[in-house]
Amino acid sequence: MRWYVSIGAVLVAGVLAGGDVAGVAAPSPKNQLGYQAVHPSSLQLVQKEKEASVDVELVLAVDVSYSMDMDELAIQREGYAQAIVSKEFLQALKSGPHGKISVTYFEWAASSDQKIIIPWRVIDGPETADAVANEIMKTPIRRASRTSISGAINFAMPLFEENPYRGLRRVIDISGDGPNNNGAPVVVARDAAVEKGIVINGLPIMVKEPSYSTMDIDNLDAYYEDCVIGGPGSFVVTIKERDKFKEAIRTKLLLEVAGRTPERWIVPVAGKEPRVNCMIGEKIWQDRWGR
Repeated sequence: MRWYVSIGAVLVAGVLAGGDVAGVAAPSPKNQLGYQAVHPSSLQLVQKEKEASVDVELVLAVDVSYSMDMDELAIQREGYAQAIVSKEFLQALKSGPHGKISVTYFEWAASSDQKIIIPWRVIDGPETADAVANEIMKTPIRRASRTSISGAINFAMPLFEENPYRGLRRVIDISGDGPNNNGAPVVVARDAAVEKGIVINGLPIMVKEPSYSTMDIDNLDAYYEDCVIGGPGSFVVTIKERDKFKEAIRTKLLLEVAGRTPERWIVPVAGKEPRVNCMIGEKIWQDRWGR
């Protein structure tokens, strides 16, 4: 089940106290001999819990394409840094069974353009949170051409195998201000990640009027809901106002760290058929550039 949540809709109390925890299996029925039948997925969950050392492995994949202006890029950086050191985030961190997460942060643009800013780090309290936030902020801001969400997903997937810290959940957190227009189709990459048990959440950025020059679309939130996110409890937090940027990032990270899905003010994604052409970005690029 995938969900959509608007900014300001999720309260910290709701994040910590309610919602579904991804990956928790329902009680198994008893067999004919009266013993509790154990479903294979339950055995896998138990084994995963034994191996886990953190609550979630979180990949932060951040758009730095040219359609993002320098002000947006700066606010985006500050939003992630401030969210990680916020008291709400640190409180959510302690709500998990391990009380810590592992995180890596990379920036992306074209299908061949991804740059890791923060290699895998454990955040288990204020000191480690401060260290990660400072490292994010000290890296020079850059911009690059094209928008390949599929490239970001395909780059993120093997990062989990390189992570020395095993988690109960694996999540890719993607922020961006436009549809995929480069590399493989986004749904192919999304489906490959979901098959590996990875959840993809989205932060579509819609703070500017859609422009043909930057190949924007006016329903990016629906595009993210239907074409980008996937996996149990996946959700979208949409930014439509520039002054809500940092609040949006904090809201999304709180939900991801606490392992919750939004309970209130939610609208289930309509049907299985995408409301937006998942190849719309490629089509716009083809119409404009002929290649």
